[in-house]
Amino acid sequence: MIGRLRGILLEKQAPDLLIEVAGVGYEVQLPLTSFYQLPAIGAEAVIYTHFVVREDAQLLYGFVNQTERALFRQLLKANGVGPKLALTILSGMTASQFVRCVQLDDLSALVKLPGVGKKTAERLVVEMRDRLKDWGIAPHTPVTDSLTLQGDEALFIGTPSAEQDAASALVSLGYSQQQADKAVKAVKQADMSSEQLIKAALRSMM
Repeated sequence: MIGRLRGILLEKQAPDLLIEVAGVGYEVQLPLTSFYQLPAIGAEAVIYTHFVVREDAQLLYGFVNQTERALFRQLLKANGVGPKLALTILSGMTASQFVRCVQLDDLSALVKLPGVGKKTAERLVVEMRDRLKDWGIAPHTPVTDSLTLQGDEALFIGTPSAEQDAASALVSLGYSQQQADKAVKAVKQADMSSEQLIKAALRSMM
């Protein structure tokens, strides 16, 4: 089991990163709420990980804190929730916001996430309520404000690939290519980075 990585960030392209630890490069997927809290390329980072072994792949999912990872693991225990959907949920809202949705039976925020229909949202609320009953609710933060850029996180500023990077990240979260392209195009402004485009596009779709 790989539970924690501490190393140098070599590459970042939401939601994926490459981190070098003792000469070994690890490919890790992070929810966007964690991804945008990472330092710049070349800096040292600490990532808490969850290791998934499948017949056709070995996958690492990463989180900037143990709370996000703990919720990810709880989500995997829910009926019909796999790593991809759990990653999508935690990309659209923080751990505290998800806990709030469950404890307050707020289905409206959950159904706006890609891959989460009404039945899935209802099942999540029912199954997760007891598991999260001891989790405290943080002060209210609107779900659409959950993705906050940290410091100098403007990668790819002014490059032609920013729109493509943003759309690609949205597709990896479960949105269709058409939805992703339309959302990115609608919010695009001059000199926006891919991260800023993703943040704005998610807000528009939420």
